[in-house]
Amino acid sequence: MLRAIDCGLLLCLECHALAHIQSGPERQYCSRCGARIFVRRPHSLARTWALLVSAAIMYLPANLLPIMTVHNLGRYSPDTIFSGILALFGQGMYGIAAIVLLASILVPSLKLLGMAALLISVQRRVRLSPRQRVLTFRFIEWIGRWSMMDIFVIAGLVKLVSFGNLASVEAGLGALAFASVVILTMLAALSFDPRLIWDHMGAEDD
Repeated sequence: MLRAIDCGLLLCLECHALAHIQSGPERQYCSRCGARIFVRRPHSLARTWALLVSAAIMYLPANLLPIMTVHNLGRYSPDTIFSGILALFGQGMYGIAAIVLLASILVPSLKLLGMAALLISVQRRVRLSPRQRVLTFRFIEWIGRWSMMDIFVIAGLVKLVSFGNLASVEAGLGALAFASVVILTMLAALSFDPRLIWDHMGAEDD
């Protein structure tokens, strides 16, 4: 399988312009946007793994710690993500509960598992087609934008529900941990060099 690098070409990951590989030890920069161009992004897999493992670690307190606390007439009601989903189901708000379940439980889990599977397939040279890997990576990038839904909802509630001692909503430590998971998984996707997907394809097809 012929790659751009086999034709003496490099891709700028910032503006996607093609450039000819220059000989010599000098650093090469994009003639269009001025960004530095690499044959492959340095330490891409190691950085992606580090960010992904950090996100997986933060995923535990994100689900175990209260994500918000509702103050209502002197009563305190802390809720984790899962207990909040159960409360919504108990109140008959099935649609909202399903959205929260999707955005807060399923999406982060899919991102963590999908990114880990992609990294393992690249490192171990698992026999997957480039198309399968590219679709996995694009899906992870696309689905990441929905991960912040819970944080936006909590931020809106904190701002809107503020009636002093009568009723108020406070964000909990779980919200901070969940935001960390979202940011770390987004950084992991950004640090991964998708050109690695196409490396060793020729060796796998032989």
